[in-house]
Amino acid sequence: MTATPPEGGTPKFTNRLISQTSPYLLQHAHNPVDWYPWGPEAFEKARAEGKPVHVSIGYSSCHWCHVLAEESFQNEETARLLNERFVNIKVDREERPDIDRIYQIAQHLITRRSGGWPLTMFLTPDDRRPFFGGTYFPPEPRYGMPAFKEVLTRVADYYASHQTELHEQNQALMQAFGELEAPSTSASVQLDAKPIAAARADLAATFDTTFGGFGGAPKFPHPLTLELLLRAWHGGTTATPSAGAPTTPSIGATATPSAGAPEPQRDPQALHMATLTLQRMGEGGINDQVGGGFSRYSVDPYWMIPHFEKMLYDNGALLAVYSQAALATSEPLYARVAAETAEWAMREMQSPLGGYYSSFDADSEGHEGRYYVWDRAEIERAFTPEELTAFAPRFGIDRAPNFEGRWHLHGFVAVEQIAARLGLTVSETAARIDSARRKLLAIRAQRVPPGRDDKILTAWNALMIRGMASAARALGRDDFAASASRALDFLRRTHWRDGRLLASSRDGRAHLDAYLDDYAYLADAVLELQQVRFAADELAFARELLEVALEHFTDRRSGGLYFTSDEHEALFHRAKSFADDATPSGNGVAALALQRMGYLLGETRFLRAAESILRAGWNAVARHPPSHVSLLIALEEYLSPPEIVILRGEVHEIDAWRRELAKTYTPRRLVLAIPADARDLPPALAEKAPRGPAVAYLCRGSVCSAPIRSLAELAQASR
Repeated sequence: MTATPPEGGTPKFTNRLISQTSPYLLQHAHNPVDWYPWGPEAFEKARAEGKPVHVSIGYSSCHWCHVLAEESFQNEETARLLNERFVNIKVDREERPDIDRIYQIAQHLITRRSGGWPLTMFLTPDDRRPFFGGTYFPPEPRYGMPAFKEVLTRVADYYASHQTELHEQNQALMQAFGELEAPSTSASVQLDAKPIAAARADLAATFDTTFGGFGGAPKFPHPLTLELLLRAWHGGTTATPSAGAPTTPSIGATATPSAGAPEPQRDPQALHMATLTLQRMGEGGINDQVGGGFSRYSVDPYWMIPHFEKMLYDNGALLAVYSQAALATSEPLYARVAAETAEWAMREMQSPLGGYYSSFDADSEGHEGRYYVWDRAEIERAFTPEELTAFAPRFGIDRAPNFEGRWHLHGFVAVEQIAARLGLTVSETAARIDSARRKLLAIRAQRVPPGRDDKILTAWNALMIRGMASAARALGRDDFAASASRALDFLRRTHWRDGRLLASSRDGRAHLDAYLDDYAYLADAVLELQQVRFAADELAFARELLEVALEHFTDRRSGGLYFTSDEHEALFHRAKSFADDATPSGNGVAALALQRMGYLLGETRFLRAAESILRAGWNAVARHPPSHVSLLIALEEYLSPPEIVILRGEVHEIDAWRRELAKTYTPRRLVLAIPADARDLPPALAEKAPRGPAVAYLCRGSVCSAPIRSLAELAQASR
């Protein structure tokens, strides 16, 4: 989505945002507000003129960001006040999560209220520290909030007359930031499974037994939590290593194929919580029943009416967990939802250059959800009577409207029940419904679509690459693997420069230093993609990503990884977080990837680094386990190391073995099929030499089996 001039000529206003690549910033390029992008020019101007800095943070698909822009930033009177009394900076939080993260925390510390977008912050220009903030402010007093112009006047007046108080407040704020991070635990403390059990108990206590999910409305999908529950069902941690570093891998150590294989302990309630949630979401309005892809969250407890924006990161993570659930349960619904999500991403989110776009707006033609909802007459005209008799009860067209006098599709009645009513088979009924859905997709394609944010973010692309690779493996879809490969190739070609990642690009123009999430997510995604088809250069790339993360992001005093590198622009606070938010914790994903790569390559340094992350985050995890799911998954594999299967031999033989192993849900197993003629392998893999058409090496932690020469023997030995 880009800013467009008014019909018939040159826009009345154009500001410095016109040269930016962010679609969100470009949306504001023709505001009467004299916007600056984040950078030294704005702060130098504010210092020279003795003005406070007004920072507005949002993103392209944010509904209330659009409302604030229309009400205030396009209003010339409000713009005049902003320009006269402030220097104004616009920030795309998706491009600059480092800035957003610290000012969201600051807003909470200052106001004691929750944050969100749009985020409105006021800074002192010399040190860039905030002294007041909020989120959305209306143009007139309402919702219990003062008018935006009143806020601006009071803030500017306070800044002009209370410099001493501002300095004291800033000192107190910095002290509060310093107290946020929990100290890391000592090397003598035993890391155990207690936080995993505590998170599991908390999820059971907040589980919605009727509609799935956790807690009340608004409901968010939390795909990583569902992954944790599927892993718990499959069999939780079964071993606790002694304190200190994990056992040093001994590449030459061997054991019988079944040596050390733990007996999994099933958790049926965990499976129920995961699958009920996946079923309700998959059949609900949060899932686009016409075109695939999930909206951000549901405004009700039923997963019926979503906030209609579609984010790449949600869909990448949901694609992965639906693929895993399809393997775990053989339930066709999960496979269908996974396939439709992946097909939507390929059709509507993948750029011609290969990378995946960021998001779709909630609004079209000025109204949220307009693109997705239906009139009954429109549906009746499109369908045959046979299609309507199946489709209407399935998606509630025979009920009262559920969204502003119109219908948003939500699965109300099971296909099996409709089939029984109509005297048809389930497959016949499903065929009628699918035929109707295809017709609606064609009709919808003629509507004005929501705006699409077409920037390409490294971290979000990595989540979709991982999801595509998971779906390719679970569903046997080579086209999904090809899509993931195209995206990875694009990132390596465009976002990898001089041994460093860049965070964002648009139209092939990449910029901004990458963050921890970019490095961690991409290394994890590359490892997942290796399980579909092996490429030595990609594995080397994943290792290089982890090397850069350890070299430039490590907190050498307290442990763990900072969100920004030591080469990054210095902000007033260098954030380090172990908790998940809308996306997984970079520390948690890094710990998992380091462990897996450490065992795969026999690299003890990676294993020690992973343990250091777990220890650094241990106290935070212990305080609130459900907020640290990515670290809990890494902890689980620290306590019970993953199983690694290396297949060597002729391509068609080892690929057949790989595909057979991929038919079972084994979340703690990595399978790499490496052709006999593969070159430039790291020593730990090169030592596992090919022996005939196909051979397998099965390793658990630091112990590897003797060569296994039959698929049946391998299947029996592998968990």
